[in-house]
Amino acid sequence: MRYEATLNGDTLALDDPVGQSLSGGHAHLGRRLGRAATYLPEVATFSVVPPDADEAQWAELARLLGPGQFADMFSCPAVPPPDWEPVFVLEGRQMVWRGESRSGEAPAETGVVELGPDHVPEMLDLVARTRPGPFWPRTHELGTYLGVRDRGVLVAMAGERLRPPGWTEISAVCTAPEARGRGHAARLVGALAARVTARGERPFLHVAEANTRATALYERLGFTTRRPVTFRGFRTP
Repeated sequence: MRYEATLNGDTLALDDPVGQSLSGGHAHLGRRLGRAATYLPEVATFSVVPPDADEAQWAELARLLGPGQFADMFSCPAVPPPDWEPVFVLEGRQMVWRGESRSGEAPAETGVVELGPDHVPEMLDLVARTRPGPFWPRTHELGTYLGVRDRGVLVAMAGERLRPPGWTEISAVCTAPEARGRGHAARLVGALAARVTARGERPFLHVAEANTRATALYERLGFTTRRPVTFRGFRTP
């Protein structure tokens, strides 16, 4: 499979989006021990060690998390010691916004509402129904989250997650089954991309390789694939 290269803009930070976020804009939402780092438990389960991590650095991460705890290593390529239990492996791709939209339509926020702490219960309910990826009680603290309501009920949302320097990840894109086919996801992603670029950053996102429908939507909205990624999770000894 051929992947397009992104030629404009510095994409090196995207090789380690979790580590770059935890050492920068999200440092206040994480914990660190030596060269290992992880988010606070109710914010995210993403963890990171250096790509060339040795047993001592994996031990640092194990101490941070505690025994028998889940470590979502996201796209970190480091291989843990054999006593770390594998939990999942998922093939995906990282996509970056190339600065234009094939549709030629300007993003609009008509019908879009901003979500905050008071909306967490209904955000968690929507996530449980649609399963867009990991989302916890404090995940909304990672950035701005937007939603669409139908007769007062939250039926779609999307938000900002990882924040490596110069970039903002768009994530948690989901729509309730009864509200699909109405363009909610496109409107939310477009609105978030407009906000991200307005503050001088570039949007990027991750998508499961098997989710071809979502990939096609993101391509229509102006995203291109930068590289394949493998998402992996483990449980500490």
